[in-house]
Amino acid sequence: MTERTVGVGLASADISLDLGDLHPSGHGAFRVGCRFEGDVVTAADPRPGLLHRGAEKLLEVRDYRQALMLANRHDWLSAVTSEVTLALAAEELLGLQVPDRATWLRTLLCEINRVSAALMHLAGAAALPPHGNTDRASPGMLAREAWLTCLESLTGGRVHTMVTRIGGVAYDVPLGWGAQVHAALALTRSALPQVVEGVIQTIRPHIAVLDHATARRWSVCGPVARASGINQDLRRDDPALAYPRLADVIRVVTADSGDALSRYLVLAEQVMADLEIITACLDGLPEGPIDIRLPKVVRAPEGAAYAWLESAVGINGVYLVSTGATTPWRVRLRTASYANVQAMSAALPGTQLTDMPAAIGSFLFVAGDLDH
Repeated sequence: MTERTVGVGLASADISLDLGDLHPSGHGAFRVGCRFEGDVVTAADPRPGLLHRGAEKLLEVRDYRQALMLANRHDWLSAVTSEVTLALAAEELLGLQVPDRATWLRTLLCEINRVSAALMHLAGAAALPPHGNTDRASPGMLAREAWLTCLESLTGGRVHTMVTRIGGVAYDVPLGWGAQVHAALALTRSALPQVVEGVIQTIRPHIAVLDHATARRWSVCGPVARASGINQDLRRDDPALAYPRLADVIRVVTADSGDALSRYLVLAEQVMADLEIITACLDGLPEGPIDIRLPKVVRAPEGAAYAWLESAVGINGVYLVSTGATTPWRVRLRTASYANVQAMSAALPGTQLTDMPAAIGSFLFVAGDLDH
């Protein structure tokens, strides 16, 4: 038996895994301590924490408006969802009622962000070496580009959108934006079958199996949980924003095998289902104001609030504690990446070294989302 550290991205380690140019964790740093019998993993110990981002402490020294500009950086693929989650917690503390149009716009932008993030993970899976497609013009990346263009047209930002404000959103939809969204919808529908085919050709079945009971024990969420038969989605089970009024178009995709391939296939099928929510949001967008006027200094009353939303990879939660100052006294993040990655210790044993890139990537993490 040998003990080795397996590294992803910039992490220095005994074994460096290449997750391809497109995988969202490739430029981060993450390590897994493994024991091997030959080239088969017998034990795994995920070791996050190499980026030293300190997001929670950084948020605690910003006022509530400034914090929104920073909240979108721990999961850089789900920036809008992270912004909106923090805003919902702050608005609960402040007792604010957000205008209806702003609520629908937030929901629409969160769904667009969900699809663009999922496409990045799927494109990364289809590009896994040594057999994957390394061309950046892959169907998944072309569809993702269309969604990023939609975000850029409305917010001016492609990744860190910074569109959310306490009490609403910063910008309304520009002229012709609906046509852009419909074009992105059509492109995604046509691209997904090719993306799924690429994933199936790249990832073998029965790798890194996480059964239903183990998935529950590790509190995984999102597609990682649903691929293990856990039928859970906050948009249906504890709806916020405009999701209560979209219940008839929300479809939750599950599977039972719990392996790496299933996690990606559930993610892909969920994207197809979420396109219907985007269409419904666009059709149901009401008229009216997009924000409410606030005083120059926002001071939340003493108390605590918790908000959570379903991102592309699982539950994104924010717990705020206020002592009545202009900055939160405590910020605690519940990130999907951190919960999902811990389950690797249960799923990776039995995995061959050659299958490790697919196995690790299937837990759908972003490296910055691991370091609170």
